[in-house]
Amino acid sequence: MTFTTRFAPSPTGPLHLGHAYSAIIAHDMARAAGGRFLLRIDDLDQSRARPAWEEQIYEDLHWLGLNWDAPVRRQSEHFADYAQTLQKLRQIGLTFECNCTRRDIEAAANAPQEGVPTFGPDGRIYPGTCRALNHHRDAATCTRLNMGKAIEIADRFTFLENGSQNTGPQTPSKYHMLEQIGDVVLARRNMAASYHLSVVLDDAATNITHVVRGADLFEATPIHVLLQTLLGLPTPIYHHHNLIRDDNGKRLAKRDDARAVAALRSEGKTPQDIRALVGL
Repeated sequence: MTFTTRFAPSPTGPLHLGHAYSAIIAHDMARAAGGRFLLRIDDLDQSRARPAWEEQIYEDLHWLGLNWDAPVRRQSEHFADYAQTLQKLRQIGLTFECNCTRRDIEAAANAPQEGVPTFGPDGRIYPGTCRALNHHRDAATCTRLNMGKAIEIADRFTFLENGSQNTGPQTPSKYHMLEQIGDVVLARRNMAASYHLSVVLDDAATNITHVVRGADLFEATPIHVLLQTLLGLPTPIYHHHNLIRDDNGKRLAKRDDARAVAALRSEGKTPQDIRALVGL
């Protein structure tokens, strides 16, 4: 299979140095291997996505000297695919409908057991309140993966890691999946799919062989490998790179306009300057 990477920004704000770092690594890895570099627009959240930000993504990447293989994939054009897969998981009994609000989950976490983690890669670890209540889908706030049933069906799956953040178990334990990740969200009432479900389907649909992304997503990778196993999809090689941080050591976010690629460009920085700023 052709070596294929991707860059998948959300059009909800300006690209910053962290985005540039990830895009350049993915691009250069693919080109060095004679492979393909794809661009995907992760506009799953239509309430925040803006056409102007999407256009800025194209402009910034072109200015950085990054060219991608057509076509560009937009998540908003594949909601039906996500829904079909979600229905498949429902039919085999791997999901449940949840009507807990964020406040409900926070309240349930107010008295945690000693030594039990309260946060995982999906935010607050869900306490399982609705797991056995059989809520009707129309009344639910979200659809969750029943992690207990999922790992029973998957039985054993491999967590592949190939990158600078090579830490953690190669095969996550059942305890880790149940107690430190829990029943993750697969879709919300106002959103066709969660990040976890959509990226797994997108990567498979575009034949991604190597996923390049930040170390902040390292803990989410077992979720994605589990979903790939359940759905019979191939598992890419995951490369989790270090994060670009500000002068105070804080991870960059889209609100950090001073580190935005467009802002640095307007100050007279060159693409070579950007590579130097991120250590490439």
